[in-house]
Amino acid sequence: MSKMFCYQCQETAKNEGCTVRGVCGKTADVANMQDLLMYLCKGISHYTVRLRANGVEVSEINKFIVDSLFMTITNANFDLNRFKVRMYIAYEMRNAAKKKLQELGVNIDDITYSGVHWMGETEEEMFDKALEVGVLATENEDIRSLRELTIYGLKGMAAYAEHAFNLGFEDNEIYAFIQQALVDTTNDNLNADELTQLVLKTGEVGVKAMALLDSANTGSYGHPVISKVSLGVRNNPGILISGHDMKDMEELLKQTEGTGVDVYTHSEMLPANYYPAFKKYDHFVGNYGGSWWQQTKDFETFNGVVLFTTNCIVPPLRSSTYADRVYTTGASGFEGFPHIADREDGKTKDFSALIEHAKKCEAPIEIETGEIVGGFAHNQVAALSSQVVEAVKTGAIRKFFVMAGCDGRMKGRSYYTEFAQKLPQDTVILTAGCAKYRYNKLELGDINGIPRVLDAGQCNDSYSLVKIALSLQEAFGLDSLNDLPIAYNIAWYEQKAVIVLLALLSLGVKNIHLGPTLPAFLSPNIVNVLVNNFALSGITSVDEDMKVLLGA
Repeated sequence: MSKMFCYQCQETAKNEGCTVRGVCGKTADVANMQDLLMYLCKGISHYTVRLRANGVEVSEINKFIVDSLFMTITNANFDLNRFKVRMYIAYEMRNAAKKKLQELGVNIDDITYSGVHWMGETEEEMFDKALEVGVLATENEDIRSLRELTIYGLKGMAAYAEHAFNLGFEDNEIYAFIQQALVDTTNDNLNADELTQLVLKTGEVGVKAMALLDSANTGSYGHPVISKVSLGVRNNPGILISGHDMKDMEELLKQTEGTGVDVYTHSEMLPANYYPAFKKYDHFVGNYGGSWWQQTKDFETFNGVVLFTTNCIVPPLRSSTYADRVYTTGASGFEGFPHIADREDGKTKDFSALIEHAKKCEAPIEIETGEIVGGFAHNQVAALSSQVVEAVKTGAIRKFFVMAGCDGRMKGRSYYTEFAQKLPQDTVILTAGCAKYRYNKLELGDINGIPRVLDAGQCNDSYSLVKIALSLQEAFGLDSLNDLPIAYNIAWYEQKAVIVLLALLSLGVKNIHLGPTLPAFLSPNIVNVLVNNFALSGITSVDEDMKVLLGA
């Protein structure tokens, strides 16, 4: 028996599955505890679905399940002890839900899923059980593929729901769907056709979760505006904030004001520079470095403190000198990194420890200069709509290319840089997510004042790309999104990209090119279903794909 089995990310070993240690860096023990946590969340959901049918909503459990799903996203949490503690909390949550059902007189004897009653008392029992209930517990390859596709979509959806929750925005229908879908992945009576419908429903609710987060971010900080973001540095000590959580961004900026410590964004936090509410902070300098996978280099030269708010952690190299300057918070975690506790009773997080640490650090070393432009979320593009529509009608813009999604370490991802460079001058790139780091610093010019790279923000902001497409469909009076002059060449790495893909499929978008490899968790038969119904395809060479997509 293998020590573990995980194939949820694009870099999984041999595009088949990690069986000894994750390519991401997680150990077999962490991988197995994540599998066990998923197993227990499914068990809890069997109870909460019954509770909800009887008019009972348990907010603590809703939050626990969303947080748990988020913690198991690729590169989010490597801290084995955090997962061990979470097992016992899961027991408590499940027992509390069971007690409520019994108090209501609801019959639960017909629930046969083993996750509703199993409870290991020792770590050895937990690890043994984890090996039984992981991904490979589903023997049928196609059923397994559809179940995991749903689960990975739910993990991405949970990330959006968690960020929205932190800003005071919730939707119980999203929680209800997540829990019902978890239950459905344990139902051996569902066939492949029914599970395919579950996958598409996951995408449909994913759009709803994206819209909720969009409302949370823009309602809290204003709509992103076109912004020039500095890539240089100043002479003060600094804090480099990574991840995706805007509430953490806000509280860090407030707590560092007047301390002499500057704040910079890294990787997916870059779009924080686009929000009007953050522009008032004079010590908010700009962006430092590149994509998430370049952090082992960027963190060395930054010299200051680093804060991870969510996923995108790369385990430090043995030669790294920055490991004692890194903090985590929220769903993120890594053994040895101090963790900033969650908010309690409406209070803010306490970032004082890392601020004091930062004061003792040297200023960042400048690694580049200049600016990059972003802030083209749906509200800003809407303000340019007449200009954009006119450019399309006159032929100045021939086609839009949605190049959203994730970046990664594979050398083959240079494909996306080359693709952007070779696109004709009458085309425009729409992007969101860290995939943009493959081309957002290139000099690609503009079309009648419209930049040829329109950056809508984080992967969390992919809803903007949907809104932009829908507004263009309305502007041109078209019956289908597929009639627009838009081609999709999307890169993926982890589960938030999965929910973006499912969201597009639920909207009926076809002819999506997905790379740099198709997911290992898609069986050949399920790939055929996606090809036949949605014309989904992988990437080939830049020149060949360019011909296909320009002519599509």
